[in-house]
Amino acid sequence: MNERPDAAAIDAPDSDEAGGEGGTFAHPLDRRLVLATQGGLPLVARPYHALAEQLGAPVEDVMARLAAMLERGVIRRIGAVPNHYAIGYTANGMSVWDVPDERIDELGARVGGLAFVTHCYHRPRKLPDWPYNLFAMVHGASREEVQAKVAEIAALLGPACRAHDVLFSTQILKKTGLRIGG
Repeated sequence: MNERPDAAAIDAPDSDEAGGEGGTFAHPLDRRLVLATQGGLPLVARPYHALAEQLGAPVEDVMARLAAMLERGVIRRIGAVPNHYAIGYTANGMSVWDVPDERIDELGARVGGLAFVTHCYHRPRKLPDWPYNLFAMVHGASREEVQAKVAEIAALLGPACRAHDVLFSTQILKKTGLRIGG
Protein backbone atom coordinates (compact mmCIF):
# COMPACT_ATOMS: atom_id res chain seq x y z
CA MET A 1 0.00 0.00 0.00
CA ASN A 2 2.14 2.75 -1.24
CA GLU A 3 1.45 5.91 -3.15
CA ARG A 4 5.18 6.37 -3.77
CA PRO A 5 6.17 3.29 -5.80
CA ASP A 6 9.88 3.84 -5.09
CA ALA A 7 9.50 3.76 -1.30
CA ALA A 8 9.45 1.08 1.34
CA ALA A 9 5.92 -0.03 2.06
CA ILE A 10 3.76 -1.77 4.56
CA ASP A 11 1.15 -3.85 2.78
CA ALA A 12 -2.08 -4.25 4.77
CA PRO A 13 -4.98 -6.43 3.60
CA ASP A 14 -8.02 -4.73 2.10
CA SER A 15 -11.34 -4.49 4.00
CA ASP A 16 -11.90 -4.73 7.73
CA GLU A 17 -8.95 -7.13 8.04
CA ALA A 18 -6.84 -3.98 8.31
CA GLY A 19 -8.46 -3.44 11.66
CA GLY A 20 -8.23 -7.01 12.89
CA GLU A 21 -11.20 -8.72 14.54
CA GLY A 22 -14.37 -6.75 13.98
CA GLY A 23 -12.47 -3.87 12.40
CA THR A 24 -10.74 -2.84 15.65
CA PHE A 25 -7.03 -2.70 16.37
CA ALA A 26 -5.59 -4.82 19.21
CA HIS A 27 -3.43 -2.03 20.67
CA PRO A 28 -3.86 1.77 20.71
CA LEU A 29 -0.60 2.20 18.74
CA ASP A 30 -1.65 -0.15 15.91
CA ARG A 31 -4.04 2.18 14.08
CA ARG A 32 -1.60 5.08 14.40
CA LEU A 33 1.16 2.90 12.93
CA VAL A 34 -0.95 1.83 9.96
CA LEU A 35 -2.01 5.43 9.31
CA ALA A 36 1.59 6.65 9.54
CA THR A 37 3.00 3.95 7.24
CA GLN A 38 0.32 3.38 4.61
CA GLY A 39 2.13 5.83 2.31
CA GLY A 40 5.49 4.17 2.98
CA LEU A 41 8.18 4.10 5.64
CA PRO A 42 10.42 7.14 6.08
CA LEU A 43 13.32 6.91 3.61
CA VAL A 44 16.05 7.42 6.19
CA ALA A 45 18.84 5.26 7.62
CA ARG A 46 16.73 4.31 10.68
CA PRO A 47 13.08 4.32 9.55
CA TYR A 48 11.69 2.69 12.72
CA HIS A 49 13.38 5.29 14.90
CA ALA A 50 11.97 8.09 12.71
CA LEU A 51 8.52 6.51 12.90
CA ALA A 52 8.78 6.19 16.69
CA GLU A 53 9.77 9.84 16.96
CA GLN A 54 6.88 10.88 14.69
CA LEU A 55 4.40 8.94 16.84
CA GLY A 56 5.96 9.83 20.20
CA ALA A 57 6.43 6.16 21.07
CA PRO A 58 9.48 4.09 22.04
CA VAL A 59 11.12 2.41 19.03
CA GLU A 60 10.84 -0.94 20.83
CA ASP A 61 7.05 -0.51 20.98
CA VAL A 62 6.89 0.42 17.28
CA MET A 63 8.86 -2.67 16.30
CA ALA A 64 6.89 -4.94 18.67
CA ARG A 65 3.53 -3.70 17.38
CA LEU A 66 4.58 -4.09 13.73
CA ALA A 67 5.76 -7.64 14.48
CA ALA A 68 2.46 -8.42 16.24
CA MET A 69 0.42 -7.07 13.31
CA LEU A 70 2.53 -9.12 10.87
CA GLU A 71 1.93 -12.24 12.95
CA ARG A 72 -1.85 -11.60 13.11
CA GLY A 73 -2.05 -10.88 9.38
CA VAL A 74 -3.15 -7.26 9.84
CA ILE A 75 -0.02 -6.35 7.86
CA ARG A 76 0.95 -8.78 5.09
CA ARG A 77 4.56 -7.72 4.67
CA ILE A 78 7.07 -4.91 5.00
CA GLY A 79 9.32 -4.43 2.00
CA ALA A 80 10.79 -2.21 -0.65
CA VAL A 81 8.52 -1.32 -3.55
CA PRO A 82 10.73 -0.20 -6.43
CA ASN A 83 9.38 1.88 -9.27
CA HIS A 84 9.74 -0.79 -11.96
CA TYR A 85 9.58 1.81 -14.74
CA ALA A 86 12.55 3.69 -13.26
CA ILE A 87 14.66 0.52 -13.22
CA GLY A 88 13.89 -0.40 -16.83
CA TYR A 89 10.89 -2.71 -16.60
CA THR A 90 8.53 -0.95 -18.99
CA ALA A 91 6.55 -3.91 -20.37
CA ASN A 92 3.83 -5.21 -18.06
CA GLY A 93 1.77 -8.24 -18.97
CA MET A 94 -1.05 -9.81 -17.01
CA SER A 95 -0.90 -13.42 -18.13
CA VAL A 96 -4.21 -15.25 -17.87
CA TRP A 97 -4.51 -19.03 -17.72
CA ASP A 98 -7.24 -21.64 -18.04
CA VAL A 99 -6.28 -24.42 -15.64
CA PRO A 100 -8.40 -27.09 -13.91
CA ASP A 101 -10.25 -25.64 -10.92
CA GLU A 102 -9.37 -28.65 -8.77
CA ARG A 103 -5.64 -27.87 -9.27
CA ILE A 104 -5.79 -24.08 -8.87
CA ASP A 105 -4.14 -24.01 -5.43
CA GLU A 106 -1.27 -26.27 -6.49
CA LEU A 107 -0.68 -24.58 -9.84
CA GLY A 108 -1.17 -21.08 -8.45
CA ALA A 109 1.47 -21.74 -5.78
CA ARG A 110 3.93 -22.96 -8.42
CA VAL A 111 3.35 -19.96 -10.69
CA GLY A 112 3.32 -17.51 -7.78
CA GLY A 113 6.63 -18.96 -6.61
CA LEU A 114 8.42 -17.90 -9.79
CA ALA A 115 10.81 -15.02 -9.12
CA PHE A 116 9.52 -13.00 -12.08
CA VAL A 117 5.81 -13.24 -11.12
CA THR A 118 4.91 -10.23 -8.96
CA HIS A 119 1.20 -10.96 -8.41
CA CYS A 120 -0.69 -14.23 -8.77
CA TYR A 121 -4.45 -14.56 -8.28
CA HIS A 122 -7.28 -17.04 -8.61
CA ARG A 123 -10.30 -15.35 -10.21
CA PRO A 124 -13.66 -16.73 -11.33
CA ARG A 125 -14.20 -17.61 -14.96
CA LYS A 126 -16.88 -15.74 -16.92
CA LEU A 127 -17.97 -18.42 -19.36
CA PRO A 128 -18.42 -18.61 -22.26
CA ASP A 129 -16.41 -15.46 -23.03
CA TRP A 130 -13.66 -15.62 -20.40
CA PRO A 131 -12.30 -19.11 -19.59
CA TYR A 132 -9.33 -17.92 -17.50
CA ASN A 133 -9.11 -18.55 -13.75
CA LEU A 134 -5.42 -17.96 -12.92
CA PHE A 135 -3.80 -14.54 -13.34
CA ALA A 136 -0.06 -13.84 -13.06
CA MET A 137 1.59 -10.41 -13.50
CA VAL A 138 4.92 -10.39 -15.33
CA HIS A 139 7.20 -7.36 -15.87
CA GLY A 140 10.02 -7.08 -18.39
CA ALA A 141 12.19 -4.63 -20.27
CA SER A 142 10.29 -5.47 -23.48
CA ARG A 143 7.20 -7.32 -24.66
CA GLU A 144 9.52 -10.03 -25.97
CA GLU A 145 10.99 -10.53 -22.49
CA VAL A 146 7.50 -10.77 -20.99
CA GLN A 147 6.47 -13.27 -23.69
CA ALA A 148 9.56 -15.40 -22.93
CA LYS A 149 8.63 -15.45 -19.23
CA VAL A 150 5.04 -16.35 -20.12
CA ALA A 151 6.43 -19.25 -22.17
CA GLU A 152 8.26 -20.42 -19.02
CA ILE A 153 4.95 -20.38 -17.12
CA ALA A 154 3.31 -22.36 -19.94
CA ALA A 155 6.10 -24.95 -19.76
CA LEU A 156 5.71 -25.16 -15.97
CA LEU A 157 1.94 -25.69 -16.26
CA GLY A 158 2.35 -28.22 -19.07
CA PRO A 159 -0.83 -30.02 -20.13
CA ALA A 160 -2.73 -28.48 -17.20
CA CYS A 161 -2.79 -25.26 -19.24
CA ARG A 162 -5.75 -25.46 -21.60
CA ALA A 163 -5.43 -21.87 -22.88
CA HIS A 164 -3.66 -18.62 -22.03
CA ASP A 165 -3.20 -15.03 -23.16
CA VAL A 166 -1.28 -11.91 -22.13
CA LEU A 167 -2.88 -8.52 -21.57
CA PHE A 168 -0.26 -5.77 -21.85
CA SER A 169 -0.61 -2.48 -20.00
CA THR A 170 -0.84 0.59 -22.20
CA GLN A 171 -0.97 3.26 -19.49
CA ILE A 172 -1.18 3.64 -15.71
CA LEU A 173 -4.54 5.02 -14.62
CA LYS A 174 -4.08 4.70 -10.86
CA LYS A 175 -1.37 3.32 -8.63
CA THR A 176 -2.60 3.66 -5.05
CA GLY A 177 -3.62 1.07 -2.50
CA LEU A 178 -6.48 1.17 -0.03
CA ARG A 179 -6.15 3.98 2.51
CA ILE A 180 -7.86 3.99 5.88
CA GLY A 181 -9.04 7.29 7.29
CA GLY A 182 -7.57 9.08 10.29
